[in-house]
Amino acid sequence: MSESAASGVIVRKYGGSSVSTAEKIRTIAGQLCERAKAGDRLVVTVSAMGDTTDELIAIAQAVTGPDVAPSAREMDGLISTGELVSSTLMAMAIHSLGQDAVSLSGQQAGIRTDSVHGSARIAEIDGARILKELQSGRIVIVAGFQGLGETGDVTTLGRGASDTTAVALAAALEAERCEIYTDVDGIYTTDPRIVPSARKLKEIGYEEMLEMAWLGAKMNPRSIELAAVYNVPVLVASTFEDVPGTLIHGGEPTMELRKAVTGIAIDKNVAKITIRGVEDRPGVAAGILKPLADSGISVDVIVQNTSDDGTTDFTFTVAEADALRSMELVKGQTDVAYREVTRGGQLAKVSVVGTGMQNGPGYASTMFTALSTAGVNIDMITTSEVGITCIVERDQVPTAANALHDAFELDKAD
Repeated sequence: MSESAASGVIVRKYGGSSVSTAEKIRTIAGQLCERAKAGDRLVVTVSAMGDTTDELIAIAQAVTGPDVAPSAREMDGLISTGELVSSTLMAMAIHSLGQDAVSLSGQQAGIRTDSVHGSARIAEIDGARILKELQSGRIVIVAGFQGLGETGDVTTLGRGASDTTAVALAAALEAERCEIYTDVDGIYTTDPRIVPSARKLKEIGYEEMLEMAWLGAKMNPRSIELAAVYNVPVLVASTFEDVPGTLIHGGEPTMELRKAVTGIAIDKNVAKITIRGVEDRPGVAAGILKPLADSGISVDVIVQNTSDDGTTDFTFTVAEADALRSMELVKGQTDVAYREVTRGGQLAKVSVVGTGMQNGPGYASTMFTALSTAGVNIDMITTSEVGITCIVERDQVPTAANALHDAFELDKAD
C-alpha cells in the first residue's frame, strides 16, 4: 500500500464500556467529527455494546443446556452481531451530526482469516474498500472482532480481539498510529481497582506489555504481537477523560526500566484441568494438548507430576470460558488413556513482569516470600524470561496483588 494512499490515517478503537449506551455513542461521534474536521482520516473499530457478547453467549447456553457446548460456527455467527450493532449505530450518530460515515463488517472491510471458529487468526487485510471510503471523505467504522474465514463463513478472533482488529488495520493501512480508547486512562503497574497505590505508566515497551497482556492486563496480547512486528505505536487512553494515556512502542528504552519489575498482571479468567492416572510415557503431553491446539484453545500453566506406579497426573490451565470445551476434547481423544478428568475453578493468575528481571537474581525469592508472609497459598508456578506467574485462589487476588506491589515498591517512580 502506497505511503500517499494511507497518509494521515489514524485508527481508533472503542471498547464495549465506551459504547455501552446511546449517549456514549453520540459523545464519541462528536469527538470523531471534531477530529475529522481537524484533518484526521479516521478508521474506527468498535466492540459490542457493554455486556452484549456475554448476554449472547448466555442465551446460546440456555438453548443448548449447561452441559453441551454450542456449535462453534453458529456461535461465531451469533456473537459477531454485537459489533455490527455498535458500528451501524456509530455511523448513524455521526451522520446525525452532519459528517459522512460508513459502517463495514469485517468481511466488507477486507479482513480475511483462517477458519478456526472462536479464535481465528487474521491472514490478510485488503484495505481497498476502506481507502476508497476515506478518499470519499467518510469516517470508516469497522466492526471489530470478526472476519471472513477460508470457507466463506463469518469467524471471530477471540474475546477482546477488537484490539487486534484495530492494530491489524493500522498495520495494513500503514496508519500513523493506533489509539485504543477504553474505561481506563492508560496502563497501570497493576489494576488500580485492586491496588489503590497502582501507578500509571507514561510508556512501556512491546515486550513487557506483551507479557502483561498474556497474563491478563488490559490489552489483547495478539494486538501487541502485531504492533511489535509492524512497529505500530499504540496509545491507550480514556474515552471520556482528557488526560495523558500510555504509549506502547518499541523505541529507545526510555521507559521506567530502572525498576526490574514493571508491573503486576492479574487474570481472574482461569480454570484448571487435571487428568489423573495418565500412563507415564513419551508423547502423553502431545496427545493431550494437540486436540486443544487444533481447536484454537490456548493452554497456559502446565504441570506433570512425577510417576507413581507408571502413572502420573497432568494438569494445565485454560481460560475459564474454554474449560468445558477443553474437557470434552480431552475425553474425546483416543491417544492417551487416563482414569478421570477433573475441573477446578475459582482460580486466578498473579504475575510479576519486567525485562529487568532477565539479568538479576532474587526476584522469585522476593515474590514467594511476599506471598507467604501475606498468607497466600500458591497452587501452580510458571516462569518466562520476563515474568513469574503463580496460580492462586481467586479470592486471594487482592491480598496477593497488594503484597507484591508493596514488595517491589511499584508505587514509587524511581
